[in-house]
Amino acid sequence: MGVYGNVWPVFFRRNDVSLAEIGLLAGLSIAWSAKVLWSPLVDRFGERRRWIAGALLVMAACLMLFLGAPAARIGALLWVAMTLYCVASATQDIAIDAYTIGLVDRGEEGPANSVRVTAYRAGMIAAGGGLLFLPRWVGWNGTFAAAALASAAMAAVVFVCPRVEVPPESRRDTFRSLRRWLDRPGVIPVAGFILLYRVGDRALGPMIHPFWVDRGFSNEEIATVSTTLGALALVAGAIVGGLVVARTGIHRSLWILGLLALASNLAYAVAAAVPESGAAGVYAASVVESFCGGLATAAFMSLLMRVCEKEHAAVQYALLTALYALAGSAVAMPSGALTERLGYATYFAATAVFALPAFAFLPGVRSWLEPDRVSVTPAAGGER
Repeated sequence: MGVYGNVWPVFFRRNDVSLAEIGLLAGLSIAWSAKVLWSPLVDRFGERRRWIAGALLVMAACLMLFLGAPAARIGALLWVAMTLYCVASATQDIAIDAYTIGLVDRGEEGPANSVRVTAYRAGMIAAGGGLLFLPRWVGWNGTFAAAALASAAMAAVVFVCPRVEVPPESRRDTFRSLRRWLDRPGVIPVAGFILLYRVGDRALGPMIHPFWVDRGFSNEEIATVSTTLGALALVAGAIVGGLVVARTGIHRSLWILGLLALASNLAYAVAAAVPESGAAGVYAASVVESFCGGLATAAFMSLLMRVCEKEHAAVQYALLTALYALAGSAVAMPSGALTERLGYATYFAATAVFALPAFAFLPGVRSWLEPDRVSVTPAAGGER
């Protein structure tokens, strides 16, 4: 996701690709919705570490297709490469999520997700912020080659992680268990909440880096502040969020942390509306939005982990995140066109209210969280 969310928007904007076309790139996130279609393969066949390694190798191959490709317009070759990259990345997510749920004990989701987000954002710093330092020195071709090499190297070290066993009888029962799971009372409120909870963040995301480019920031400034410092702020938020989840429970934390995350989008709206705030205003917006996003992410991921069964986590977690990604794709694709029409400030302010309808479903989610015990001593585990 670091390359998809951070590097590609900057790469194309530097090559004068329009905001509307860059916004269309967000449509590739449909891969994270469609992944539910092939998630049963991960549940049914093979060892989850092998799925992770194989996906990383496909991603490396796709990045190599960027070498020498014209960037002034997004041609057919780049669309194919980016589509395959996103499909492989979504497949990797299926396997990683199922692997993590298999490791984490019930009641420890909050602290575990603090660790997951930290590991994930460390990768984002390297794959997003770190890569944006390279074009000045090795050019964009060298940057994409380095990203491909890093993906291949990660595939080689996946097997250092411990193996998570899934009983053979559970593998054969995937579809029957899914039907039983979907027949549980309260499935509609759970689905509605997951569909809408993070759409404000997803609507904001595609326009952040173009905003930085249009404000005159260099690649290095974007890498240092928006991508790297922002990622560190998100990690800090996730750590705090994990502690809040551990002490107050998942249900209450979804209310508190989710509303804070929505309000934080207004920080970018203020920075865009008050250009005289300069670099300091944009830096502050990045830190506030990222920190509050980390708070909400810890609570949201804890919800997703709690409602899944360990033995069938690949399919169930993929289905839940597909709902989340589907709504994200729907609001992200027109983000560039809406920003061109409304301006950055108005559009950023609008994203602050996009997820408010989600909270109407939250009372019905409680039954899926019982027993939502509060842990006294947080423990950590998991990875993403």
